[in-house]
Amino acid sequence: MKVGNFPSFRFVLAGAFILLCAGIVSAQSKPQVIEEIVARVNNRIVTLSQYQQAEQELRDKITQQCQGCAPDKIQAQFDEQKKDILSGMIDNLLLVERAKDMNINVDTDLVKQLDDVRRQNHLDSMDALQKAVESSTGMSWEDYQQQMRNDLLRQKVVQQEVSGRMNISPDSVKQYYDAHKQDFVMPEQVVLSEIFLNTEGRTPEEVQAIREKADDIHGRLVRGADFAQMAQRYSQGQTAQDGGSLGSFKRGLMDPQLDAAVFKLNKGQITPVIQTKNGFEILKVDQHYQAGLQPMAKVESQIEDKLYLQQLQPAMQKYLAQLREESYITVHPGFKDSEAVPGGMAIEEVPATPDAESKKKKKLKIPKIHGS
Repeated sequence: MKVGNFPSFRFVLAGAFILLCAGIVSAQSKPQVIEEIVARVNNRIVTLSQYQQAEQELRDKITQQCQGCAPDKIQAQFDEQKKDILSGMIDNLLLVERAKDMNINVDTDLVKQLDDVRRQNHLDSMDALQKAVESSTGMSWEDYQQQMRNDLLRQKVVQQEVSGRMNISPDSVKQYYDAHKQDFVMPEQVVLSEIFLNTEGRTPEEVQAIREKADDIHGRLVRGADFAQMAQRYSQGQTAQDGGSLGSFKRGLMDPQLDAAVFKLNKGQITPVIQTKNGFEILKVDQHYQAGLQPMAKVESQIEDKLYLQQLQPAMQKYLAQLREESYITVHPGFKDSEAVPGGMAIEEVPATPDAESKKKKKLKIPKIHGS
């Protein structure tokens, strides 16, 4: 079940940490649980268990991406990327705190995204989604919602403070096109999106009902309904969450039935309802490239995306450096701040010496924690 595909706005990773202890006592007066705090950013914290969870998620991701790789290769990739885990968690806290300063509210977006997840997993209520989340992820419903809320907050900050201020000029697009024409010599291919309705294991009567539903969806698309929104709402394919986006296909690589249907269409056109052995497909041609050098008009959006990504990383580095300079960050021995800002307020603690305790108390004015 797909219940947690969140955008990760860790474009640049940075961090700093300090070892502290915090006693957490539940409202039911359960025995006290001691949790180590390895990072402090102003009044927010990262605990050791959160850091360890991030480490495990990174290891799982690398293992999944490198299936069949030797254990030493996986370990080498993990060691290379591990150094930036903590700094990435610090960046996330900085962006969430900035959202609070900007009075950003994402409650409406959160409700919509939760409902999207519910529909994509074909669940009939939020209670059903809550049960599915808790059983499949091991997260509490509150933690799941908070993670999603924080992701949305970070997105809003980046959109308003970074990407929304970037400008890709027509001149820069043309310059890139002229300098990289060899990159735009292509075989004939199409870029497709889909709406898929599954009929596997269904009775003939059920298949007929699904066909009628597909015909209704097709009719609404012909009358102008947004394809991506309809895909998110109705498609039962794995691409539903991405608005049905399938990617690009060269002529002759798809099923002949689908090949014949899409290669005669122009950009923006949709196929009739196509019955396959697994269900019903409606395909939209998002782009149709003829063989040879593509005219700039056809690849303009592709170039803009490339230039956007080129500008985004340095812009994010600059923005996060600014947030760091305005923040109070502390570092525990053994953790390295891979994106420390020279002259910033990040402080890396050193192991205590017999006369260091009194000096440390004078140098570090640690603010009281009001919660993470």
